[in-house]
Amino acid sequence: MKASPTLADLRRHAVARSLFAPTSLKRAIVRLGFVQADPIRAPARAQDLTLRQRVANYRAGDLERLYPSLALEEDFFVNYGYLPKATQALMHPRTPRKAWSSADSKVASNILAYVRERGIVHPRDVDAFFAQGKATNWFGGSSRVSTQLLDRMHYHGMLRVARRESGTRLFAPREAAAAPQDPQAALDALVDVFVHTYAPLPAASLGQLLSKLMVGAPQFQTLRTAALQRARTRLAQAKVDGTVWYWPQQERLRPAPGEEQARLLAPFDPVVWDRRRFELFWGWAYRFEAYTPAPKRKLGYYALPLLWRDDVIGWGNATLGADGLRVEIGLTGGQHADLPARQPVDNTLRQALDVELVRMAEFLGVAPSGWRQIHP
Repeated sequence: MKASPTLADLRRHAVARSLFAPTSLKRAIVRLGFVQADPIRAPARAQDLTLRQRVANYRAGDLERLYPSLALEEDFFVNYGYLPKATQALMHPRTPRKAWSSADSKVASNILAYVRERGIVHPRDVDAFFAQGKATNWFGGSSRVSTQLLDRMHYHGMLRVARRESGTRLFAPREAAAAPQDPQAALDALVDVFVHTYAPLPAASLGQLLSKLMVGAPQFQTLRTAALQRARTRLAQAKVDGTVWYWPQQERLRPAPGEEQARLLAPFDPVVWDRRRFELFWGWAYRFEAYTPAPKRKLGYYALPLLWRDDVIGWGNATLGADGLRVEIGLTGGQHADLPARQPVDNTLRQALDVELVRMAEFLGVAPSGWRQIHP
């Protein structure tokens, strides 16, 4: 009789399956299934920090530079990011919950005609032509009305992101696509994508991600409950310490100990994205604090989880100065019983951190200045 997996087995499998051997950019994104994007650059954007761990000789900005030549799309999936065209096609045509007002519909129609005439447009050109003024955006700030309309037109499937210039999205017309012939099969395929990206998943996270998918594919809302039931039936699963876990049916757990490598991960890297799973695996709470008031931060503005072997032992804050890349390392105190006791940085970890600093500096195109341990 096959023994049930342990939490350590699941943790090691999660790390091993996600941090595969470096490959090409196209293959890495297809293998990941989805790469979450974030505009903050500290010291690089989240999508670049995620891909540098999985793409051979990757440099910051490669995704933006090569995007037009790859079969990728920017769109909202379970979050906003990059995914293969075939995956995006399963989410369209969308039926957004909020319909256009007659005024917005007229302006959007005029903008679409403008974009079709020019092929690819920069938001500033649209704003200059239509001069819609400013309005409050979703996070309480102010942005151009035309920019907000471009965002909505992109979400509605009228436009696609053709490329970026210095981080700004340039839009092109998106041809309308027919709805999937089998909506249930399409939804199951989308569930398989996020399961593949973030597995093994606790049961609560499986439901959470399916709820997030309903923003990317709101037309499937009435099919959500049945899709969750089907996923619970067809995915591989095990109950460990009272929690049910799910992963792709065809996968065998790979519970081998992690390699002797230190990695500073993006805050939204698939290994650490699920904060619920994070606490179950590593016994402490990691929080993304970029939007937390400075006096209330515990880890730092853009703290990068520090993976050592298959254990997230702390975090690093990376800064770029006149002398190059410098990283401050903080170590945690909480740990699981099956993990080795965490001591002050020993020679093995010290050497691994030195190597990671050089790797990150090369990725950024700067000199490595050094790292130091901090004691918050």
